[in-house]
Amino acid sequence: MSAANDTKFQPAVFLLTGIPGLEVVHVWIFIPFCLMYLISILGNSFILFIIKTDPTLHEPMYIFLSMLAITDLGLSLSTLPTTLGIYSFHSREISHDACFAQLFFIHSLTLIQSSVLLSMAFDRFVAICNPLRYASILTAPTISKMGLVCLLRAVTLIVPLPILLKYHRYCKDSILSHSYCLHQEVMTMACSDFRVNIIYGFFITVSTRWLDVLLILLSYVMILKSVLSITSHAARLKALNTCVSHICVVLVFYIPEIALAVIYRFVKNTSPIFSIVLGNVYMLVPPLMNPIVYSVKTQAIRVRIIRVFVK
Repeated sequence: MSAANDTKFQPAVFLLTGIPGLEVVHVWIFIPFCLMYLISILGNSFILFIIKTDPTLHEPMYIFLSMLAITDLGLSLSTLPTTLGIYSFHSREISHDACFAQLFFIHSLTLIQSSVLLSMAFDRFVAICNPLRYASILTAPTISKMGLVCLLRAVTLIVPLPILLKYHRYCKDSILSHSYCLHQEVMTMACSDFRVNIIYGFFITVSTRWLDVLLILLSYVMILKSVLSITSHAARLKALNTCVSHICVVLVFYIPEIALAVIYRFVKNTSPIFSIVLGNVYMLVPPLMNPIVYSVKTQAIRVRIIRVFVK
């Protein structure tokens, strides 16, 4: 009898969702999604190739950029199978274990990306506010340790999420509203009490995302204060110009994430299509835009890319 009840409350799979009401044109939606993934993967791979093969780019700023490109690649690859599977083959089913693994990689990689953006803000702070000590502060061993801390921070904090989810029972009709798995949505599919997940998820958000945003803002306040003390107008613009790419990437990363978090926690009557589109923007746009932003706004990267194609 107990086994029968477990079967009743334990569906073997979750059901992912494309864009409701547009199922008949999913094959056409597949084309732009496929192009976005292709551009994202090729763009970030090309950034990594340029930085690796050019010794003049083996500097702290570009090493952090390569870390960002690696996380972008991982994020694209972690959502690509389920997203393209829905829009090309109408394959909606995902097993619990596969879903938990996917959300682990998604949340870990986004947390690593947040940490790398904070490290890049620190890089800009040292370069502008303390340029004479830049080379002695951001040495290769220091950068390696910062990268390791970013990785360990993410893995340590995110590992409990799939473990907590695995101990829940899940009701019938566990239909997720995105084409990939997110912890904040999967936990609501549980029949059992998931308050621990809510509390731990909130703890992660406050201790990582909110803290990272606060520290990035603080670093730019100090950067702005230092820049305003420069007497030369041309020197001010030159100093600020080195931050433009990073500011654009920060905005592209945090704005969709904050908007999606607000919708999940505070907006109850929003259109499902709006939240689905915003969720796709959150997953697809940062990995797509980051290499484009740095290729356009960073002269050293732009010059190397032009040289590759001119040859």
